[in-house]
Amino acid sequence: MNKEQIFESVKVAYKALDDKMGIDIKVIDISSVSPIADYFVIASANNSSQLRAMADAVEEELHKKCNVQKTHSEGTQTKSWILLDFNDIVVHLFNEEDREFYNIERIWADAENIDESLLK
Repeated sequence: MNKEQIFESVKVAYKALDDKMGIDIKVIDISSVSPIADYFVIASANNSSQLRAMADAVEEELHKKCNVQKTHSEGTQTKSWILLDFNDIVVHLFNEEDREFYNIERIWADAENIDESLLK
């Protein structure tokens, strides 16, 4: 995928999380600081049911609208942190307590935060 297609996929993931009432959705462009992906999409959920629904929605919408397949996932059986790897995009979904504890945004502070207005 080219950069524009990747960003369109990020917008689809963002909308899927927003539609499922994801909390504090953030998108970080990590392409200039790491080779592991181009973007991290991070969001929190109120409970484990919402966490699972958000993960399912992102996976379904990226497949349906962008033909993007998940290549790996972690934590799908947990109630605190789910990681979805789509190669160029990595989605981190947390319960609020674990998000505060791991503070991924601080770890990737050198990367560019994408303004929410560009994602809608």
